[in-house]
Amino acid sequence: MNRASPTAWVVGTFDTKAAELDYLAGLLRAAGVRVVTVDIGTRSAPGAADIEAATVARHHPRGAGAVFEPSDRGEAVIAMSEALVELVRERLAAGAIQAMLGVGGSGGSSMIAPAMRLLPIGSPKLLVSTMAAGDVSAYVGVADLTLMYPVTDIAGLNRLSRTILANAAHALAGMLLHRAPADHGADKPSIGLTMFGVTTPCVQAVRGLLEADFDTQVFHANGAGGRTLEALAAAGMLRAVVDITTTEVGQHLAGGVCDAGPNRLDAAARHGLPWVGSVGALDMINWGAPATIPERHRGRAFHVHNAQVTLMRSNAQELEAAAQRMAEQLNRARGPVRLLLPLGGLSMIDAPGQPFHDPAADAVLFDTLERLFEVSDTHRLLKLPHHINDPAFAAAVAEQLRAVV
Repeated sequence: MNRASPTAWVVGTFDTKAAELDYLAGLLRAAGVRVVTVDIGTRSAPGAADIEAATVARHHPRGAGAVFEPSDRGEAVIAMSEALVELVRERLAAGAIQAMLGVGGSGGSSMIAPAMRLLPIGSPKLLVSTMAAGDVSAYVGVADLTLMYPVTDIAGLNRLSRTILANAAHALAGMLLHRAPADHGADKPSIGLTMFGVTTPCVQAVRGLLEADFDTQVFHANGAGGRTLEALAAAGMLRAVVDITTTEVGQHLAGGVCDAGPNRLDAAARHGLPWVGSVGALDMINWGAPATIPERHRGRAFHVHNAQVTLMRSNAQELEAAAQRMAEQLNRARGPVRLLLPLGGLSMIDAPGQPFHDPAADAVLFDTLERLFEVSDTHRLLKLPHHINDPAFAAAVAEQLRAVV
């Protein structure tokens, strides 16, 4: 095979899943992909893979003994995962990995996923995992990692498993051999925008006003989206942030399901990116189906968004807390900040005649921000009479972004 062909690592525990891993490797080779098999089994015999388990284990910071000496299987699995991370980091720096394909149950998936997440965005990474039918956030993180549910357990080849594993191999080969067309707008600076369904008109209008000059990347403010935005900002992959939808700040403080964690707004606070933003969808806290809403919230105002999403109207206390957190973060920002307040409403359902219209609660948010946000030559607050989804508000956001970038 041509040594210049793209290289995919096929990773798994060859002590328990050698048949499946060899099957995947064979299909990839037949498709024209150069394959390196990697064994992360803690009880494997030598020679099972191109990179043996002992070789992987030696990359642990404390040496191979950290993997093979513990009597506790869980401790050994964690150590092997740490060793794989170090090996992948080393080989990525040498340009030796273009894609990864792994298979595993709960243990194997926990070992493989952290190493897969090291691959750059756009590099194919696919994990066939029995854990893929549940909450996969612990495996995916903020990476473009694809999980495939194998239907059966990964315990030998049969008619069904061959079909699903073949789909996985061919999917990875397709991703690796047929890359995205050349980006003719690659010279445009990238900006990150945040959006919820209830702020979509605003974000779409802002995109339309900016996309001729900027590569506009929109992130769903559902928790994972906010973490991804912050991660890309920290990695230097964004030139500025247009943070129209900051609902995740309130969700974190109130315990809602769209929680991006305590580091939301770090793009401005820690990394100094130009930040132009607003208070979009802070009028709501997201929960799942009605039965999942904590009992302490009985009697609050709710709106059923769909069968799996229930919205709770933020009260004045929650909005005050969100404003305090926003002001604290934005006041720390080293770069330019433009905070725009839409006095006509925070979301599609916070408008006259809509279920979350509550001007008194919104006034607490506005007043707290106006009191705590520190205005300076570089940090400015703009109070606008518009609803957040009014075209005039979007125009103001775009104008401010152009002023700071």
